[in-house]
Amino acid sequence: MMKKITLATLITLCSATAFAQQTGGFSGPSAQEAQTQPAAQGGFTGTTALSTVKDVQTMKDEQWVMLEGFLDQRVDHDKYIFRDSTGTLNVEIDGKRWQGQNVSPKDKIRIEGKVDKDWNSVEVDVKSVKVIK
Repeated sequence: MMKKITLATLITLCSATAFAQQTGGFSGPSAQEAQTQPAAQGGFTGTTALSTVKDVQTMKDEQWVMLEGFLDQRVDHDKYIFRDSTGTLNVEIDGKRWQGQNVSPKDKIRIEGKVDKDWNSVEVDVKSVKVIK
């Protein structure tokens, strides 16, 4: 009986590395330690027209948007300031959206997500982050 318990414990401890997650995230000002990421999953890969920060200000709540630009800084745990040639915008990027990518303020990125409008603020809830090379 003791051998079975010892064997089960040993197998459990050795298999923990198989469940290890990727790391990645923002590496600019006010960045914290690397975030852990789950494995990437598939999804829709159709085309969406590029928008600008200025365009987002007049879009409807929950409208899908794709933007290209830069992350200037981290404001909070998952809140960042996104910048393109037309202005800046607050974006929310959950840790699982980084998919192991590290992004600095110098890296041009493409983000996709939904417009999130409140009474007096507009931000984008990001569903995809890709570094443009």
